[in-house]
Amino acid sequence: MTKALGGLLVIDTTSAFWASLGLTLLADFGADVIKVEARAGGRRMRAPGVYEPDGWNYLFDLANRNKRSLAVDATNAEGAEILRSLIAVADAFVTDEAPGQLEGSEWSYDRLTSMKPDLVYAVASGFGPLGIDRDTPALDELAAGRTGMLPILPQPGQPPVYPGTGQMYSSVMLALGIMTALNHRRKTGEGQRVDVSLLGGNMYGASLDLQAYLAIGGERFLHPISRMDAGNPMSGPSYPSADGRWVTLTMPDTGRYWPQFAEVVGLDPDDPRFDTHEKRCEDNRLEMIRVLDEVFRRQPADHWRSEFIANGLSGDVIEDFSYPTSDPEARENRYIMEVQHPGVGRVDMLGFPIFMSDTPASLERLAPGAGQDTAEILCTTLNYDQSRISRLRKSGVIS
Repeated sequence: MTKALGGLLVIDTTSAFWASLGLTLLADFGADVIKVEARAGGRRMRAPGVYEPDGWNYLFDLANRNKRSLAVDATNAEGAEILRSLIAVADAFVTDEAPGQLEGSEWSYDRLTSMKPDLVYAVASGFGPLGIDRDTPALDELAAGRTGMLPILPQPGQPPVYPGTGQMYSSVMLALGIMTALNHRRKTGEGQRVDVSLLGGNMYGASLDLQAYLAIGGERFLHPISRMDAGNPMSGPSYPSADGRWVTLTMPDTGRYWPQFAEVVGLDPDDPRFDTHEKRCEDNRLEMIRVLDEVFRRQPADHWRSEFIANGLSGDVIEDFSYPTSDPEARENRYIMEVQHPGVGRVDMLGFPIFMSDTPASLERLAPGAGQDTAEILCTTLNYDQSRISRLRKSGVIS
């Protein structure tokens, strides 16, 4: 089957989870992503984590599936030449070293593009390529802390909440940035530098609130809002049900939904307190929130879900991780898939978030062992013969 990104060669020198995951998006659609690892057995992504069942390094496997591994000592002259030779035939080179550390080094943008002007050179950074913080450690918690979102996520009086999702936006942006630059190169023959940062990704993830603040300003955007003080009782706030689970409503156009919604929750559609949108969302919104808070506590969450579905209302139950992992829909769409792992047997792994009818993503190989594909890469990509490969291995340049 033809692969959407077949023929694309990407050199991956990243080690952070989010950066590596962004390149897996390319590998899932057929790009040949070569993960360059230190000869001694890999970089920090291979370090065992705290929660690894049966020794399964599940984060590394997720972030590096469909890639090939080259273990090389790039501090050695011959090892550096191997890496330069690969970059010379590659479409993109990707690193997550700090911008300041890259400048003037063997692997800087200027050095590599002087060798290969049409190279797409991508950097996964913490805070972008410019400014005094460009070399601040690329940690998602630090970037997320600057977006303004963490203090407004909890209920008033509670400590800030770190959602951990901003780095996933950054992963997708890394893949998008590389492909956008490659499309430009296809039309012009020109390479360029791409920088995708955790700060930018977290800010993009906060777009709804951050752009509202940029446009409107005001103290209300700077502080957490109690669920009992929402601007629209029928869109945004969550209500506890009888079994302790939470119900969420998403009906901003209350005039459209109110008659049917009122019937479902046992209210009179002509109740003079709530019979107009202005009363529901302005004059009597706090009273309506109080009433709905009492109403939803009378029945379990599944009752409300069934009522929403049966009556065409926009609302649902807030689930925990057990819901998507057991949802047949998630498996049918390959958002979750069962994999036979050679070390731990059958395991579940996140699948592919993008559907393409004719050139779908596929799992061709699990994440490689450190250096698993070194000989194959040198032979097929750089045309090294076996005697040369053996000599490099014996001298410790590769493994």
